Amino acid sequence: MILEFMRDDHRACDHHYAEAESALTANETDKAKEAFGRFAASTLHHFDMEEKQLFLAFEKRTGMMGGPTQMMRYEHQQLRSQLESMRQALEENRIEDFFGIGESMMIMLQQHNMKEEQMLYPMIDRALGTDAETMIQTLKEMA
Repeated sequence: MILEFMRDDHRACDHHYAEAESALTANETDKAKEAFGRFAASTLHHFDMEEKQLFLAFEKRTGMMGGPTQMMRYEHQQLRSQLESMRQALEENRIEDFFGIGESMMIMLQQHNMKEEQMLYPMIDRALGTDAETMIQTLKEMA
């Protein structure tokens, strides 16, 4: 349940990034800025859902305070920094920089998402058991 919900959210975030790239390629800078704003906001919201609810519940259930959740938090910090660099590049019309940083960021983000989807989310589903549905409702209410 958690796996499907969070994987769908990953895809929604990716869609916003694709919109930003497409708009920028078409020289529609204002549209690109709006789409990138949606991408950044949805990605940061996704990180918040994980860090403020999902990871804490997993750690409480398993007693596992380090390990996979600690690594995901570290990667979130790196990704936040890259998002800010991209925002600045776009704001300053440094389009090549935006695409360059974006390429690195998307590689890291895809690897990050794969680790969550293949390893962490299934672990969280097992740890939460029947409480997964309640957790999903909590995550939906964070919107």
